[in-house]
Parts: sequence; structure tokens; C-alpha cells
Amino acid sequence: MTAQAQKGSIYLVGAGPGSIEMLTLRAHALVASATCVLHDDLVSEEVLSLAMPDAVVRNVGKRCGNKTITQEEINEWMTQYAREGYSVVRLKSGDPLLFGRAAEEIAAISEAGIPFEVVPGVSAGFAAAALAGLPLTGRITSSRLLFATRHLAAGDASGLAGIKPDVSLVLYMPGSDYAAIASELNANGWSPDTHCILTSSVGTASQRMEECSLRELPQKQPLPAPVVMLFLNTGRDPSN
Repeated sequence: MTAQAQKGSIYLVGAGPGSIEMLTLRAHALVASATCVLHDDLVSEEVLSLAMPDAVVRNVGKRCGNKTITQEEINEWMTQYAREGYSVVRLKSGDPLLFGRAAEEIAAISEAGIPFEVVPGVSAGFAAAALAGLPLTGRITSSRLLFATRHLAAGDASGLAGIKPDVSLVLYMPGSDYAAIASELNANGWSPDTHCILTSSVGTASQRMEECSLRELPQKQPLPAPVVMLFLNTGRDPSN
């Protein structure tokens, strides 16, 4: 493994939740040495400022359903830039392997026969738990952890179907219908006293966090995206 991004290679890099201080050393080195950076909407300007002045830097985000570019176009840009001799960093918020379309991009890169590397990043779910000061697992509270998103690719809001309360749940891209989330979890057997942690823009200067019980969740005002929710059986009263 070389320190700098190599010509003709593609790097799927996790940018973490936003702060440059939460970027890994490997990610820092690659962003700073790449000649092409294709980044998501949620990658912060602070992280993008690491790119070389003469690097090609393009926003290829598809945030909140506002899709100005298709996944197929992103795949084509990645492979085309690499074929032209650029060192390409595909920069994704959080971790590239978690709700980051990495499977589709790895398939396209592999089909093109281009060397690639995946560089993990700090996921917003872990950053949210750290912000709350609460562990996601525990010998008594929960020995299983589940990452989920409520909305599937076709827009079907059934991502919570069948999730039982014997796990700690980290919910990405929950949408703004908090009452529906509470109703779905209640139907799955979750206690109204379940500890809920709502975070917005975690790991950035504008981060917000609110706590409530599952019973109180429908009355909460939706936080601005990006939002990550934690549902934990901690034994701690979120109202205190």
C-alpha cells in the first residue's frame, strides 16, 4: 500500500461524518494526493479543502431524492477518469460500505478491470452514539446491533418490517414521519419506554441531538437532514 493515490486507480473512501478531525490518516493522504475527487453532497467543505488546487473535484451527490446524476453516470465517470490516468477518489460520507452504493460501484470498477481500494470511514451511527455517550452494545442491554434504513430503493417505507426489540437499532435516512416510525416499532413489540436518540448533522459544527422515549417520538419536530436515530434498551430514562 502506497501513501499517495496512484494513477489509474480508484479509491472508495469514507469521509466520516463531516469533521476533518474524524478523517482517517489513509483517507487524508488519498484526498490530498488524488488528481480527481468525486464526492457526495454530505462531504464537508473542510474535507474537500484537502484536495490539490489543480485536482478535478466534482459533486456527484444524490441527496434527498434530488437526483441530478444517475448511478450509471457516476460509474462511468469513475472508470473514465481512471482510464485517462487520473488517480480517482470516490469520496463518500461516513463509511463507503454502509448505505453508500458501494456494491454497484465495486461491480462497475471490477468489470472495467481497474485496480481499486476501499478505505473505511467513521459512520454517522457510531458518531451519534459517541455524541450521546452511550454504547451500542452491552453484556446486559444488547448483544446485537442492527443498521437499517426505513426507505428501500423503490421508495417503499418498509425497512423496519420484522425488526424486533432484542437489538440496538441504528436508523439511517428515517424521513420526517416520526409517528409512523414509532407505530412500526410498536407493532414489532418495542416498548414505549425505549430510549430514542435523534441526531442531525452529527460530527459537524451544526450537529444537534435530542432524546426522548418511543412514546414521545411522534410529538418531536423533525430534525433537518441528515438524520440518524438510535433506539436503545439502556434502562436510562431519556426524560432525565
